[in-house]
Amino acid sequence: MLMHPYLDIPYDPKLKHFLGGFDIYDREETLGAELAEYDPECPLDRERLISRFVVTRFAGLSHRHKFVLLSVLSEALAGDESVFFTVLKHDPLSRSLLPIGWGEMQDPKIFFRDIYIKLSEVWEEELYVADQEGFSAW
Repeated sequence: MLMHPYLDIPYDPKLKHFLGGFDIYDREETLGAELAEYDPECPLDRERLISRFVVTRFAGLSHRHKFVLLSVLSEALAGDESVFFTVLKHDPLSRSLLPIGWGEMQDPKIFFRDIYIKLSEVWEEELYVADQEGFSAW
């Protein structure tokens, strides 16, 4: 079983983990102000957001962790698109907060699809190695 890279628990990533770099909770004046300059529905802004706040966030993960993480996203993209609206919806009991307006994206699946495409490109070699090892060996 693949263990979490920093905790002594099984690694079980969720779709919301792709949004961790955009969490402005208690950083509204800094990160929140910076992210307000971008429109996640604009393709060019999306590319910049993903490169800066998603790709770099997962840079320290092993090829196995990246493979599992991307598999979660692949499965979500193949399923019902309502899951993307749900993950963007603000939970007032949570200690996380996305930038203002992100919960109203017209088509959040496109945002996550672009994350998948970018990570697949950046992680191509690592994903290949992980695939060759076989998931059952972990």
